[in-house]
Amino acid sequence: MQTAAKIGANVRFALTCWKVNLASAMEYRLSFFLLAGMMFVNNFIWLFFWSLFFERFPVVQGWEMEDVMMLWALSAGGFGWAAMLFGNFSRIAGIVATGQLDVYLSQPKPVLLSVLASRSSVTAAGDFLFGITVFLIAGDTSLRGILLFALGLLISGLLFIAVMVIAGCSAFYIGHAEGFTQQLFNSFIALTTYPSDIFRGLAKLALFSLVPAGFISYLPIGLLKDFDPAFVAGATAVAAGLTIAAALLFRIGLRRYSSGNTIAMRS
Repeated sequence: MQTAAKIGANVRFALTCWKVNLASAMEYRLSFFLLAGMMFVNNFIWLFFWSLFFERFPVVQGWEMEDVMMLWALSAGGFGWAAMLFGNFSRIAGIVATGQLDVYLSQPKPVLLSVLASRSSVTAAGDFLFGITVFLIAGDTSLRGILLFALGLLISGLLFIAVMVIAGCSAFYIGHAEGFTQQLFNSFIALTTYPSDIFRGLAKLALFSLVPAGFISYLPIGLLKDFDPAFVAGATAVAAGLTIAAALLFRIGLRRYSSGNTIAMRS
């Protein structure tokens, strides 16, 4: 009973954070819609360039234009919901290194949840809307297709969050790790937007291990086009496992954290 009550309290806390973040974004509605709209258009521009490529080469390693469209839908959509709801997942290293974690340590809720849910990315709304739009254009809109796409979005978003939280935890040990985590962040995003089958050998091995972007970039094939139970089970297990590992590493890292003596008020 206590566990259920605790989970319920954390869910209510997260919902409150999201309501506050939305209200904050709506204070500047023009800016919100402009930034989100620009990201929406930017993603479609990338798809336009891909369409030019596939006009000349209709099939590349078994991938067609529709597959790349779904790749972008899953990558952008997964990143979108993750950054909208847990916008600080890519900023953990900076928060730790600059002592901003002090603000969250004084709160009664789980520190990691407080850190992640306290910020929402405005532009991520454009990414999420883009993902949904592309799915409606090129995806399978049957009930089965919708459920599989939703699972793909969940796997994609969890991997974005988990990988960046794990990378951000390096700041507990080496101090300023913002440069490293930013490079990893950019690389991870880039790798999730290219068909996994264009990579070979060690590069492909790294894509499914060191930088597990391959579990996102293969979703259009292994999950949506030719359902592969082994791949789907593996991708789900990796996403769940890395999420748990991220939470544990953050908790361990807190024991090494030295206060930055930061006195601040969250807006």
